[in-house]
This record gives sequence, structure tokens and C-alpha cells, in this order.
Amino acid sequence: MMGVSIINNNIERILLNFVVLSFGTLAFIYLLLLGNMVSNIVARRSLEINARALSGEVRDLELTYLSMSNSVDLPLSYSMGFKETKASFATRKSLGLRSLSNILQNDI
Repeated sequence: MMGVSIINNNIERILLNFVVLSFGTLAFIYLLLLGNMVSNIVARRSLEINARALSGEVRDLELTYLSMSNSVDLPLSYSMGFKETKASFATRKSLGLRSLSNILQNDI
């Protein structure tokens, strides 16, 4: 009878050690995930602050651009060295097809 209780006691001890070790492992993983989430939240807040600062800087640059673009006119562009160009387009004769005016005249 003594041999049976020793085996049960060892199985219970092994089972208890397994449960305690599993609980400790899960608690450690939980703490790691919780720490990771907190660090991500802190990083996100600092990035949001930087995004707000950059948004303000972009807004200021847009206002500067709009105020400068309203002051641009022909005399200013001539004084900066820009010249007005005359557009010339490349044209070619049709490739043997009848022109549209001939087609319309024949159909009417």
C-alpha cells in the first residue's frame, strides 16, 4: 500500500510544478505584451506631436506659397529672365485617307 501513495504523491508534485511553471510563463508573457503595448502608446503619442508640428509647418509654407503666387505677374517674370514663347506644333499630311471635309461634303 505504501508504494501506491508515493507514486500518487510524485504525480501530484509534478502536476503542481507544471501548473505553477505554466502560470509563471503565462504571467511573464503577459507582462512582456503589456510593456510592449505601453511603449507603443508612448511612441505613438510622440509621433502624433511631431505630426502636429509638421502639419503646422506645412500650413505656414502653404500660406507663404499662396501669398507669393498672388504677387507673381508678367513684369516680375520678365525681370527674373523669363520670356514668352511662341508655340509651334509639328504637323504632317494624312496617310492617304480622305480629309474630314471631303467626307462631309460627299455625304451631304
